[in-house]
Amino acid sequence: MVSDDSIVIRHSIPLPKHLETAIRLSPRVRVGTSLGQIGLAHFFCRRFDQGLPKLLIASQEDPSHPQTLRYLAACYAQLGRLAEARDVVKQLLSLTQVVVPDLGYFRNPEHRELLLSGLRLAAGEEK
Repeated sequence: MVSDDSIVIRHSIPLPKHLETAIRLSPRVRVGTSLGQIGLAHFFCRRFDQGLPKLLIASQEDPSHPQTLRYLAACYAQLGRLAEARDVVKQLLSLTQVVVPDLGYFRNPEHRELLLSGLRLAAGEEK
């Protein structure tokens, strides 16, 4: 089984175009998962302003998915929008007690640290 995260990590540049094409060709399917992938790819490329709207839509389509909420909170935090990041953390805490999980499955240490630093900021932890 291939995790969603490994797909984004290996193909963080071309993946958004492929997923956007898939969404365009299948306009009636739920798009939250694909948009979450696109948002995460933008996040890892440090294009936070482009990833944020995609992650926001993905989190609205499935507000019970903790991983999407983590990505959204980290993205808000990396943009310096800490109040919104903390609001997302409150929503996340209604689903799970784990805000900053073990992210050892991310192979690229830069991606892992970027996400962890965003989550720590969003949770109000020191760097």
